[in-house]
Amino acid sequence: MSNPFDLTGRKALVTGGATGIGEGIALGLAAAGADVALTYRSHAPEDTLAKIEAMSVKGAAVKADFNGMDQEAAENVVRFASDALGGLDILVNNAGIIHREDSTDMPLADWRRVLSVNLDSVWLLSQAAGKRMIAQGSGKIVIVSSVLGSQGGLRVPAYAASKHAVIGLTKALCNEWAQYGVNVNSIAPGYTATDNTQALRNDPERSKALLERIPAGRFADPSEIAGAAVFLASDAANYCHGSVLTVDGGWLAR
Repeated sequence: MSNPFDLTGRKALVTGGATGIGEGIALGLAAAGADVALTYRSHAPEDTLAKIEAMSVKGAAVKADFNGMDQEAAENVVRFASDALGGLDILVNNAGIIHREDSTDMPLADWRRVLSVNLDSVWLLSQAAGKRMIAQGSGKIVIVSSVLGSQGGLRVPAYAASKHAVIGLTKALCNEWAQYGVNVNSIAPGYTATDNTQALRNDPERSKALLERIPAGRFADPSEIAGAAVFLASDAANYCHGSVLTVDGGWLAR
């Protein structure tokens, strides 16, 4: 019996794949056999590409800014990945930003910036990739949400709104695209050791409160989110449509 988790020959695009959770997912997909293209903005991708190519799979990277992305820019990113790898079977919408500020003080410009990166770009890239996947009769789209896709958090109203929204988008696209062999699912990571949580981890009081709430007693390593992405991108998840897979150390259970 063949390994249902084997991604050999599959072509994947991971947004924000040069750092944090995105890098963990990109390396996880490569380890499972997929060729991987990634987008980056400020983090240089060379180290990640070297790790990918050391696994004897193909790697590629393109610089992209998702703030203010339009349909043409999204199509260009998808086209780059497809041209560089020779097709596109998997899209992981991971790129995201966070803005921490009291809700009464948060400027509209910052609200719109977070929503543009975390929601608009996810929609546009899913649309661009979805057209190709529907035409070929198969594909896996994985959208990275958060445990704050079902909670409100503190001082992150735009981030929480965006993560709730992409779960809704996951379910909406599932309803349309499952019939065409395209799986759309979401991952909800818990608190993970990335740039987005650096301020929390540097705050002794806040960090202590968070760790006391997490049954596992620690923040996740980005590599620990990769298994969920590999599963959802693989044949093992062929009957998963519109699912939200939580990887949170038990955070939502408490």
